[in-house]
Amino acid sequence: MYKTALKAALAGAMLLSAPLAATAQDFTIRATANSNENDEDYDGLVVFKNFVESASNGAIAVELFIGTQLCSNGAECIQGVADGSIDVFVTTSGGASGVFPYVQVFDLPYVMRDDRVAEAVLTDGPFVRLLREKALADSGDTVRVMTVGNTGGWRNFANTQRRVEEPADLADLKIRTVVADLPQELVRALDASPTPIPWPELFTSLQTGVVEGSKNGITDIMNMKFPEAGLQYVTLDGHAYMAAIWVMNNQKFLSMPEELRRVVVDGFTQLQQATFASPKRKSVPAYEEFVEGGGDLYVPSPAQKAAFAEAAAPVYDWFNQNVDGGEEVLAALREAVAKAEAEIDAGYAADLN
Repeated sequence: MYKTALKAALAGAMLLSAPLAATAQDFTIRATANSNENDEDYDGLVVFKNFVESASNGAIAVELFIGTQLCSNGAECIQGVADGSIDVFVTTSGGASGVFPYVQVFDLPYVMRDDRVAEAVLTDGPFVRLLREKALADSGDTVRVMTVGNTGGWRNFANTQRRVEEPADLADLKIRTVVADLPQELVRALDASPTPIPWPELFTSLQTGVVEGSKNGITDIMNMKFPEAGLQYVTLDGHAYMAAIWVMNNQKFLSMPEELRRVVVDGFTQLQQATFASPKRKSVPAYEEFVEGGGDLYVPSPAQKAAFAEAAAPVYDWFNQNVDGGEEVLAALREAVAKAEAEIDAGYAADLN
């Protein structure tokens, strides 16, 4: 009797740990990213595809469309997700701000101090769930925020003219921004001149002096060969986390049985972890290449970084007053950041002694 019971228990455990059996109804997820195969978004999608197809035992197929095969910009792609012609899309805050303006919260400067804080805030927390609730409500239950990862590390000020050590050094520089309002308000707060330029035109704009600087991570700078256009000064102020917001058609997600929805959710967790790691690894050779090519890399002191944050403070008031839902979202982000910082600092206290 004991052996029989043991065999039954082992069999049950094997069933629980085995891959899901293929269901009678198969599902195909069409996922797109307006990037290329050198990008963190692509790394995340490869991990997502491998995990979901394997863990669903073939019940879910994931098709990847990299570039502009299905849509060409954030607004168009999000509309594709809403109408169901696209199942999964990754957008930056700038790309989604026209539809969900409060996601510009990720462009607010100096809110999160480092990767540990950012990753704690964005992993299975109430802040991301608030974004999901608001996006579902604003899209008529069609666009579901699945997770928020990273696409390029942190935004830093870079320019063609001079080293930037403090806010005054940015004065009068023509800084490229996206069309979204908040990045332009930040540049104005620092006494520079915001100049909206489409991403594909930035190299030529730097080369010809239409703009003199930008706000980018080092991997984007090197992948796009901006130093060849004269971009030789980078200040590692880390003013904004380059968030990648992954959305999915809500009807497609809810049409799956619960066990497959669980697989998809777990797949986005795997994707998120891949995008957290990818920029860290890729930035190492990118920084080396930048410096070897004659680039000037400057790390602000804590006092200098505090001066940047102080100069940028008016942007928070602008966000609360001008962005629908902004005050609620910023409060939620600050609360999540404070909790993450407290837990991390408590860990330091325990681990350093």
